[in-house]
Amino acid sequence: MKLLSFFARPASAGASLAACAVVAALAASPALLRAEDDPVVARVNGTDVRQSDLAMAEEDLGSNIPQMTPEAKREYLITFVGDMLLVAKAAEAKKVADTNEFKQKLAYNRTKLLMETYLQSEAKAAVTDAELRKVYDEAIGQMKSEPEVRARHILVETEDEAKAIVDQLKGGADFAALAKEKSKDPGSAQNGGDLDFMGKSELVPEFAEVAFKMYPGQTSNPVKTQFGWHVIKLEEKRNRQPPTFEQLKDRIEAFVARKAQTELVTQLRESAKVERLDKPATPATPAPAAPGAPAPGNPPAKK
Repeated sequence: MKLLSFFARPASAGASLAACAVVAALAASPALLRAEDDPVVARVNGTDVRQSDLAMAEEDLGSNIPQMTPEAKREYLITFVGDMLLVAKAAEAKKVADTNEFKQKLAYNRTKLLMETYLQSEAKAAVTDAELRKVYDEAIGQMKSEPEVRARHILVETEDEAKAIVDQLKGGADFAALAKEKSKDPGSAQNGGDLDFMGKSELVPEFAEVAFKMYPGQTSNPVKTQFGWHVIKLEEKRNRQPPTFEQLKDRIEAFVARKAQTELVTQLRESAKVERLDKPATPATPAPAAPGAPAPGNPPAKK
């Protein structure tokens, strides 16, 4: 299984219904999910709105919340939860909760919420320091040590220009200063032609062929590539260093969490009985008869 990042969950009508159901449940049972450190921030027709309600609403709305200051967002969320409570109470008065459509949607969103909560708990339990380190060590162990070079270059359009630059360098000119003045490569010119460390596969073949044969401090003769003519100066050679644990930690956490969730779902599928009623069942393929046995439906031959 490859390292995968979580995919974002867009806000939807179904998600909003789930949020409404949660707020309605809280209104019906004020003690539910209440902690001493969960203060009441508003009261709507006698129903408390707590900090945890705002947190659930913010998670549900996600990127649908407009860009605003923290204080403005708080006011927005209080209004949003308050409006949900008002509309939910009005819906109760109209017996909306007694309709089959509402009951079906409520059952669906309850199932979805149970699934999401359980998957999140499994992911959280799987993400331990020991497991993260194990995945990191395994990944690093599979990495091959790749040589790389740190080179500077000056890119010009013609061979004559490149030869003139080589002559200036032989006369004592500073490579970085010439790169800033003459190089046509906008990405490196302002850095004195510095390309930083790069592997052979990251460079065009003609450039790499020369650069990887040079020694630190050496300057090349003109080298032609599809981009023009280069004069190369090799600064340093080394074997590429693997990324540190801290650099990969977020990606490893996402991978471990997703792996735990995928394994849980796979295990549940394997032990489940799933029947498809929307299409005819596929007839089972009869097993081949043993040698000398009669074919299915045929009586054994008389002796």
